[in-house]
This record gives sequence, structure tokens and C-alpha cells, in this order.
Amino acid sequence: MSDHPQGTERQTDQRVGRRAHRKALAAIVLFVGFIACVTVFEPSDLYLWMKAFHIVAVISWMAGLLYLPRLFIYHTDAAPGSAQSETFKVMEQRLLTVIMAPAMMITWVLGLYLAWTVYGFQGGWLHAKLALVAILTGVHMHYSAAARRFRDDGPRRTARYWRMVNEVPALLMIAIVILVVVKPF
Repeated sequence: MSDHPQGTERQTDQRVGRRAHRKALAAIVLFVGFIACVTVFEPSDLYLWMKAFHIVAVISWMAGLLYLPRLFIYHTDAAPGSAQSETFKVMEQRLLTVIMAPAMMITWVLGLYLAWTVYGFQGGWLHAKLALVAILTGVHMHYSAAARRFRDDGPRRTARYWRMVNEVPALLMIAIVILVVVKPF
């Protein structure tokens, strides 16, 4: 017997989680398949297609990088093992595995493709951008490790820490966008 009204499911239920993972996987396969089709058929504007897909992946990745520390801020207030803490664990893991990790991988693959085919890995601005994206990847890894600690009810950082860390991806994003648009060196 369920504690919630008939016909509704808790979003933290495993069945709902499996369905969400299947839908996300289908979306990722469709996205990658679309990229593959565009690559195989090599339209004259292939660069623009790859650039568009790269931007979509970057936006998805950045959304997760900006949202996940907000979840951590609220999670620090939840008692380990509480229903609220368990809900945050589900939210954090789904965000990481369903959105952030695939978006990061697609961002890197398409970004490297563009860096090679368009710029031949030349340009100081490009090297600086790649370095900042590598740092952003390190931030992603730091968040992944923190999510594992939360999942295991391990030691937690303070909400204040997560508020400060929450600014890092935004600052990196600003610098990256300036490098890409302005190409200052």
C-alpha cells in the first residue's frame, strides 16, 4: 500500500529513476546519433552544426555545474539518513549521471573536434580556453566526489563553503566566453 494518492509516484522511487535513466539514455543516443548523421553526410555547414551541438552541450553542463552546489547547500541542512537527505541524494546522482556527465563528455569531444578542424589547435586564446575548460572539469570532479560523500553520509562541507564554490563555474564560464568571442591573444 502506498502513502501517496493513487496514480502518483514519488520521484525518488527506483522505478521512476530507472524510467528517467532510460529516457535520458534515449535522448543522449538520439543526440549522438544526430551528430553522427550530420558528420557522415558532411553538409557544407558542418562547422555550424558541430558548433551548435557544442553550445547545447555546454549549456547543459553549465546548468548542472551551477545547480549542483545549490543542492549541496540545502543538503548540508538535512540530517543524514532523513527522508530529505535521501531525496537530495537522488537528485544529485540523477543530475550528475543523466545530465552533467554526458554533457561534459559531448562538450569535450565536440570542442576538441572544433579546435582541431577549425583552428588546428593554434592560438593563445584557444590554449587558455582549453586550460579553463580543464579547470572546469576539475570542478565537475570535485562535485562528483562531494556527491559520493553525501551519498555515503560521509563528512560534509559547510553551506558557506558551497555558496563560495558555487561562484567558480560562473567565473570560469565568463572567462571562457570572453576568450572565445574576443580572442584577445
